Amino acid sequence: MHGWAIMDGVESTRIDRWLWSVRLAKTRPDAAEACRGGHVRVNGRPAKPATMVSPGDEVRARIGQNTRIVEVLRVIHKRVGAADAATCFLDRTPRPTVTEIVPVAARDRGAGRPTKRDRRMLERLRAGRIR
Repeated sequence: MHGWAIMDGVESTRIDRWLWSVRLAKTRPDAAEACRGGHVRVNGRPAKPATMVSPGDEVRARIGQNTRIVEVLRVIHKRVGAADAATCFLDRTPRPTVTEIVPVAARDRGAGRPTKRDRRMLERLRAGRIR
């Protein structure tokens, strides 16, 4: 077959292919590498790239810096547009709390080199010692 199978009337596909198809992974090799690295779990179990997913499964994937928790609503085999991909899963990722949001130091473009005071303030900000 072409990377998918019909089991007991329920359609399923490989997790690496599904992650790429619904645009949670930028490339299919990225999705496979995340699986091999232990960053993908299906229904609480570590998933290999060939692990099959079907509607109703919970997928927890850390790809890059982002961890996403999604429920599979629909299985697709080819990459689709972002609007169609969003209908294939239900996002259960918890929203970041206020403490997880890190302030970003911004300088005006063309402001020149930071002063010694600015550098000290940036250093405190990076170290987590914000006043």
